Amino acid sequence: MPITILAPKPSRHINDPEQDVSSDSGSDADVDGDVPMTSLRPPKRARLTTTDMVTPGEVITDDPQWMRGHGTYVTPTITAIVSSVAGTVSRTNKLLSVRPLRARYTPEVGDLVVGRIVEVQAKRWRVDVGSTQLAGLPLSAINLPGGILRKRTETDELQIRTFFAEGDLLVAEVQQLFGDGGAVLHTRSLKYGKLRNGVFVAVSGVGGGGGVVRSRRQVWTMDAANGAGQIDVVLGVNGYVWISKHVETPEAEAGKAAGITNMEESVSTTMYSSQNDRIEVETMREIARLRGVVTALVENGLRVDEDMVVRGYHEAVEMAMVSTEGPDDIYLGGERGEQLAAALRGA
Repeated sequence: MPITILAPKPSRHINDPEQDVSSDSGSDADVDGDVPMTSLRPPKRARLTTTDMVTPGEVITDDPQWMRGHGTYVTPTITAIVSSVAGTVSRTNKLLSVRPLRARYTPEVGDLVVGRIVEVQAKRWRVDVGSTQLAGLPLSAINLPGGILRKRTETDELQIRTFFAEGDLLVAEVQQLFGDGGAVLHTRSLKYGKLRNGVFVAVSGVGGGGGVVRSRRQVWTMDAANGAGQIDVVLGVNGYVWISKHVETPEAEAGKAAGITNMEESVSTTMYSSQNDRIEVETMREIARLRGVVTALVENGLRVDEDMVVRGYHEAVEMAMVSTEGPDDIYLGGERGEQLAAALRGA
C-alpha cells in the first residue's frame, strides 16, 4: 500500500488564542504568520489589589514605584515585577510579594513545632518538621531522665534510642537556624518532649491560605463536652497538630509530694515512655471531633488558632445535639464542614 506524505499544517501559537478568529485589521502577525517578540510578554493585571490571584510568569505591575518582595522577580529585558509562584498578591507599603497557595514550612527561631523522628545518629536525631530539610535535635538539647544536669557521656550515646526512636512524635522549639535553612531543635522543658495518648493531624502551615498561624498560645488544655474530661491541643507552626488526652504533668504530680526526689522519679518514668494510657471512649470521641474541626477549618480556608478551634468545637457540639445520632455524630466533612465554617464567619 503506497504511503502518502502530507505537507505539515502551520502550528497554532500558544500565546495567540484568538488566531482562529478571522480579522483583517488589528493583528500583529505578518504575512508569514510570525508574531513579534513584543507580543509574547505575559499579560499584565488591570489593577492591583491584595486579593489578586497570580500565576508563575504573570506580570503584576510595571510601575517603577513598587519594590519586589518574596515570590517575585525582575527580568533584564522587562522592567516589571513578575510572579514566580501561584498565590495571592500581598502589598506592604511599596513592597509587593506573593503568598504561595501551598509552601513548605520555613523555620524561625522560637517556633513551636511538632515533628517525627526519621533517623537516629550518633549524637543527634533527624526530625521531619515539614520543611525543605530535616531538622536536627542534638543529644545535648534534651532533658535527661530525672532532670539531671550533666555532660552527655558515651553511655548516653549508646542508649540514645531509649530517649527517641524512629517514628516517635515530639514537640520541640526551634533554637537555631543555619545559613542553608536547616534548623536545630531543643526540648529542654517539661512541656516539650515525646507525644502519646492522642492523634496526629497534618494540615497546611504558615505558607499561606487557611492553616495553622503563629499566635499567642500554641498549646492549651480545654474541657471537652459530654463527660470526656480534658484534652490537650498542640498546634505546631509547621502545620502538624497533636490532639491528646490530658495527663497530669510531672510538675503537678510532684507538687503533691514532698521532696525533689519524688519529682525526679516521676519524670524518669513518664518522660520518654512510649506506652499509651487507657483512654475512655468518650475522650476518644471528642478527640475525633476536635480533629474534624481542625480539618474543616483548613478545608474552608480559615485560620487555625486557639480561638477558632475552641469556637469551632463548641459549634460542632451544638450541631451534634440537633442531629439524629446525638453526641456520636462527629462527621464534619462536606456540607457540614461548610455549615460550621459559615457559622464561624458569621459569629
